Amino acid sequence: MPDTTNMLCVCGAGTMGAGIAQAAAQAGIEVILYDVNNTILQKATGTIQHNLQQLVAKQKITATESADIYNRILFTGDIQQCRAAICIEAIIEKTAAKVALLQQLANINTADTILASNTSSLSITAIQQLLLPNPERFAGMHFFNPATVMKLVELVKGAATSTATIEALRRLCVQMHKVPVLCNDTPGFIVNRVARHYYLEAMKLVETGIAGIEAVDAIMESTGFKMGPFKLMDMIGLDVNLAVSESIYAAFNQAERFKPSALQQQKVQQGALGRKSGKGFYTY
Repeated sequence: MPDTTNMLCVCGAGTMGAGIAQAAAQAGIEVILYDVNNTILQKATGTIQHNLQQLVAKQKITATESADIYNRILFTGDIQQCRAAICIEAIIEKTAAKVALLQQLANINTADTILASNTSSLSITAIQQLLLPNPERFAGMHFFNPATVMKLVELVKGAATSTATIEALRRLCVQMHKVPVLCNDTPGFIVNRVARHYYLEAMKLVETGIAGIEAVDAIMESTGFKMGPFKLMDMIGLDVNLAVSESIYAAFNQAERFKPSALQQQKVQQGALGRKSGKGFYTY
């Protein structure tokens, strides 16, 4: 692999996928942003334009730079255009859906193309075992929301992932001005494994009547956290956060300490998903 990546494909134009695409384009990389849903693709277009306008307004980039960044992104609903040195999937947290997409990408790209998943908790090794041929070219590349701002990226090595694949993804992170951290495939990787109880214990406090949502957030923020657990879950998306909890709970054989919160499950069932739906633990 060359020292720099000139073309990157991001599949899934939701909040995370659009953020990864924008971050890459800001780093000078040509990006193909694909989504099968045209409505989501159009929303990503508007979101990226708005984000760039905000950067211009804050005088962090010029209007010319904004136009150049935007023009580096090809928005497409045609998967046949998803040909690049590295392809990152950022779709729904369902193994079957990810495998189906990754297999399509493998079929239309060369054997040298690196495939990466932005999954926050699904097993890289399990996905890898279903990806044939060349499972060694697949790894986890977990960005954090908002991907345009957050520096950390978890690079997750599956059982068959090659050193060359991890090195290529590490170089891409550096090129995108991110900070890569390498970990082996384990439930929740590093961040979601450590942070799970930030959410679960907070919800337990509310469920048992010990404290209210606003009080928990205020206390945590007063101790140095930039965002309380409930505000953070609303930003991430309650459905996304719950999916991670369910995945880790299953991976640890339903250990009580990882049991998903009934409070969060109820919110998701009601469609109160956080900022993206206008209501979660807070109303927006």
